[in-house]
Amino acid sequence: MSGSGQSSRSPFSYVSLEERAPQRHPLRRVRSIVDEALESLSPRFEELYSRRGRPSAPPARLFRALLLQGLYSVRSEGRLMERLDFDLLFRWFVGLELDERVWNATTFTKNQGPLRTLMSFAEYPDSATV
Repeated sequence: MSGSGQSSRSPFSYVSLEERAPQRHPLRRVRSIVDEALESLSPRFEELYSRRGRPSAPPARLFRALLLQGLYSVRSEGRLMERLDFDLLFRWFVGLELDERVWNATTFTKNQGPLRTLMSFAEYPDSATV
């Protein structure tokens, strides 16, 4: 006898994204390297954003998303947002929770200045200026 194919869906998930990301996946090593680099840059790019006004997307998350775009050859920011919306590994790498909304693709356009500064900090940590 075959089943109906319907599952009873629970409105809650008790499994974290950390548990869902395979332990031996290469992105785990990449993420630890990126976390370490971003931690050392954190005080410098805190200066890039105003403390007033509407909260902006965290620059570290945007940087991680752009890194995924390059690593996985995602053709556009729009497609990247689609992947972030449904791909649990992408969500885990960037730091988005399961129920957290994905940004609009124009978020990258609006944050180009700070992201370029962040990338210059990463490339030339002693010579980049704000």
